[in-house]
Amino acid sequence: MLKLHFAPNSRAGRIVWLLEELELPYDINKMSFHPKDLKSDEHRARHPLGRVPVLEDGDISIFESGAIVDYILERHKNGGLKPAVADPRFPAYLQWFHYCEGMVMPPVNTVVVHTLLLPEDRRDANVLGQAQRLLTKALEPVDEALAGKDYLVGDFSGADIMLGHACFMANRIGSVSDEMTNLKAYVARIAARPAFQKAIAMA
Repeated sequence: MLKLHFAPNSRAGRIVWLLEELELPYDINKMSFHPKDLKSDEHRARHPLGRVPVLEDGDISIFESGAIVDYILERHKNGGLKPAVADPRFPAYLQWFHYCEGMVMPPVNTVVVHTLLLPEDRRDANVLGQAQRLLTKALEPVDEALAGKDYLVGDFSGADIMLGHACFMANRIGSVSDEMTNLKAYVARIAARPAFQKAIAMA
């Protein structure tokens, strides 16, 4: 049985979403997004920095959401939701799968820190503005890539679990402009998926 260590409003939501999409059985250890849980000795034994998600699969323990997504797809669904290497969509799948953490999530993190997490006297308007501009630039190619498509590589895939979740978060913090019509429609499609709704409900 898979066991997911989860805290709300974190990348662990991606893993719940994937598990629900694949209809895999799993147990969940729901922790609060607070040092008393995440920085406890018990959880640091699972993740040295006290982060989530962490997935346990028997004797295997693995962290990093992208690694967990790939692990689940390969070990438990024979590559389901992932194009085969010889598939023409495979390069685009890899690109958008990794674009999430490489280009979109760093400015999302900064925006969240300087609008929600830090006390007002420690927020930096210049840092926030720079992150918001960087996030807009990072989202523009995604909007363009979605022209004429429902999902990033055509069919729903693991790339949507990664980047789609990030785009949903970017939209929630007001960083997807109305001019990005393809991206707005994409976020709406993701939000309508029953498995995604289950994941968001846990938050």
